[in-house]
Amino acid sequence: MQHFSRSWARLAALVMVLVACGGGGSATTTTAGTTTTGATTTAATDTTGAGGEPIRIATSLPLTGEFSVPAIKHRDGFQLCVNLINDRGGMLDRPVELIVEDSRSDETTAINQYERFITTGAADVLFGTFSSALTFGTSAVAEQNDWVYPVPSGGAGRIWERGFQNLFYFQQGTAEVIGASPIRALEHYRDTGLIPEADFPQTAALINADDFFAIAIAAGLAGDMVELPGTDPLVTLDLSPGWLAEADIEPVVQQSWPTGEFGDWINLANTVQAADADIVFVGTASVEEAVEVVTAFQTIGYQPKLLYMSQGAQSEFRDDPNIGDAANGIIIHTSWHAAANFESTLAGEPYGNFDFIADFEAVHGRPPDEDEAIPFAVCQGMEQAILATGGTDQAALREFFATRTADDPVQTVLGEFRWNEKGLPIERSHILVQWQDGELQAIFPAVEGTVDMIYPKPEW
Repeated sequence: MQHFSRSWARLAALVMVLVACGGGGSATTTTAGTTTTGATTTAATDTTGAGGEPIRIATSLPLTGEFSVPAIKHRDGFQLCVNLINDRGGMLDRPVELIVEDSRSDETTAINQYERFITTGAADVLFGTFSSALTFGTSAVAEQNDWVYPVPSGGAGRIWERGFQNLFYFQQGTAEVIGASPIRALEHYRDTGLIPEADFPQTAALINADDFFAIAIAAGLAGDMVELPGTDPLVTLDLSPGWLAEADIEPVVQQSWPTGEFGDWINLANTVQAADADIVFVGTASVEEAVEVVTAFQTIGYQPKLLYMSQGAQSEFRDDPNIGDAANGIIIHTSWHAAANFESTLAGEPYGNFDFIADFEAVHGRPPDEDEAIPFAVCQGMEQAILATGGTDQAALREFFATRTADDPVQTVLGEFRWNEKGLPIERSHILVQWQDGELQAIFPAVEGTVDMIYPKPEW
């Protein structure tokens, strides 16, 4: 049985320093074209000085179906990174080819695609997929074949408790610890006086999709005892007392809805309102579900003091015609923020977060968000591994990732990465962001570059 430490200092060191200065000039970006055959998209290589056989990187993404919005952004993040590498001469003087297949948000399809990438020789290395639900099965395929599987988006704890040796997570930590960030933010702003003691929340509602990731967030908040299916022997996580209990906040509602099948949003909202919860934590499987929850709360006139959502940092959420100004005050966790200009590299040269933002805007005409930054970081990490090991040998790549240290980490636009024996990152903290007057502002950890939380949330 594993017990999660409740020490905030031990949970994560505050390595996120959000600064508004630094950066450098942006690289010139040439967008490679794409050719599509059936469900497969292959990036055409447009390189300078690269020759020979391409290094083929393959990924399956749910470009259609339930997870399509963030998955398309993941594809764009991968693609931008590959294009920029090719613009700079490729990897090891070889062009890089990105192969993307659409799993249609179906686990069996995604598993079959990764099996084909490996067993037919279609790929030299892999990028992971989007969502915990798809990562659980596809990562097992990589592990069974001893292939490195860098994970952009798969934080459910059950993924990381199977003793796998080839998984490496490119975010902050498992979903079970995410709820600590909004709770610690509330406590911080109470202690600094922004939230009067009398206004500190006493009750909370936990509502979530029946989804790996969303369930895990709620379990950490509630302090559940969680069995992790797919682990052998069966692993049980004791999450007690829970992040809410530690702050003396009582959960008065805890309810799930079936992902992809639910339509009774008004009754769900009425249940939360009837419990008179001060604050609400919402775990959704998609941006569309986040929109449905907020729309239902607006319809019945429910006004929580704080509304945290696991999805909603995307511009598609704020720009949805049913949201607009209603996004104001909503809080979301994120792995990336535009103000965090971490030192990193691309093609062996310095490449900062501000460079990434400028290059992305040059191609797409808008700023990036975390769903593009996370896969870009995965690509940076894989490139650093390939350059360091001199090729795509899977055992050598695994050794590279497994032996990173504080003095010699992988450096990305998300910050520095090194991993424990489970493949989970060491000493990384989530960033808490809040929509404020149409802008996504970093509010916690409260360091240089962040702004104060708006509390209570403005009324719809």
